[in-house]
Amino acid sequence: MKQTIYIQGMTCGSCVTKIKDIFKEKYNISDIKIDKESGKVEYEHDVFLTNTDIEKMLEWTKYSMSDTILSSWEPDVPVTLSTYIPLFTLFWYIILFSLLVEYISWIFDVMRFMQHFMGGFFISFSYFKLINLKEFAMSYSMYDIVAKKWKNWGYIYACIELGLGLSYFIWSAPLLTNIVTFIVMSVSIVGVLQSVFKKQKIKCACLWAVFNLPMSWITIIEDALMIVMSWAMILMMI
Repeated sequence: MKQTIYIQGMTCGSCVTKIKDIFKEKYNISDIKIDKESGKVEYEHDVFLTNTDIEKMLEWTKYSMSDTILSSWEPDVPVTLSTYIPLFTLFWYIILFSLLVEYISWIFDVMRFMQHFMGGFFISFSYFKLINLKEFAMSYSMYDIVAKKWKNWGYIYACIELGLGLSYFIWSAPLLTNIVTFIVMSVSIVGVLQSVFKKQKIKCACLWAVFNLPMSWITIIEDALMIVMSWAMILMMI
C-alpha cells in the first residue's frame, strides 16, 4: 500500500539520504521518494505504518513528523461492503443489546431504545480510541476541523465520547447530554464530509487501533445517525 507523510528537519541532500537509510534499515523500504523542500515522503510498504511507528523510528534523530501530516492510505484489496463487516458486527451487537433491554421491559419504548443504543455506541467507540489515545489524536487531526487547529482536541473528544456513553446509560441530565451530542457530532461530521468529498484516502481514526477501515460514506452515516437520534430525543423532551 502507498503512504504519503511529511517529515520536518530535512535541509540538504545528506538529510534525504539519512531518511532513506532509516526507512531501509527499520522497515526494509528501498523504493522511497523524498522532496526535502516540502518534507514530503512517499513510499510503498506491505504494512501500514502509523504515526507512532514513524515517530519511534525518528526518535533519536533531528527529524520529526510534521504538524500538518496527511497520511494517505490504500488497502491491499478493493474496498467493498465486506470491508466493513467488523463495523456492521459492532452495530448489530449494540442494537441487539438495546433490543434485549426492551424485551425484558415487556414494553418497547423508543426513547429508552435510543438511549441505550447511543450509550452503547459511544462507550464502544471511545474504547477503540482509548486503546491508543495518542495515535487516535494524531490521526484525528488529519481531517477534523477542530483537531487540525488544536491537536489536543482528539484527546478531549475521546473522553467526551466516554462521558456521553456513561451519561446515556445512567440517564443523567438527558437534555444536556443530547444537546452536547448534537453539537459535538455536528462539528465532527464536517471534517468527515470534507475528506470524503475531496476523495482523500485516509484511514478512519475512530477505529484505527483495531480495524483497518477507510474514511467513507459509512463514517458519515455513523455521525449522521447520532445527530438525528440526539435531535429526535431533544424534540421528544421539550
